[in-house]
Amino acid sequence: MIYHGIRFTFRDSATQEQIDTCMDSLRNQGESIPAVSSYVVGRDFGGEYEYGAVYALPDLDGYWEYLIHPSHLNSDKVGLPHISKFVSFDVTDESDPDVGTKISALHQRRYDEMPWVSDLVAGLDDYAGSAAPGDHGSAT
Repeated sequence: MIYHGIRFTFRDSATQEQIDTCMDSLRNQGESIPAVSSYVVGRDFGGEYEYGAVYALPDLDGYWEYLIHPSHLNSDKVGLPHISKFVSFDVTDESDPDVGTKISALHQRRYDEMPWVSDLVAGLDDYAGSAAPGDHGSAT
């Protein structure tokens, strides 16, 4: 099992409508992506971020399904332009010592196959974690 998490803070310029649209889209990911067995989306307490989400995925194949699902891509479109600070992380009970490298490779594959996602990520002020394996965007 892989628990994929994100933590983020919206730009000061984000309207409540834009925040609500993003949060609704993140919840829709949990409901509509078949590989997601459970999820939580909401406020983030105890750190430097405002919001967060965690999605339970069965394995690397399910992780890929999650990454390229239309509802996830919608969240990228409606959310990333309004986010300033973003971090991703993964927690897993997988015994493969290379699972972290494989997760990063899935993200890089998505950026390579969908450069528009990479361009959105390049617009973030601060981006780190398992989903950030390298440079992003056409300007890099």
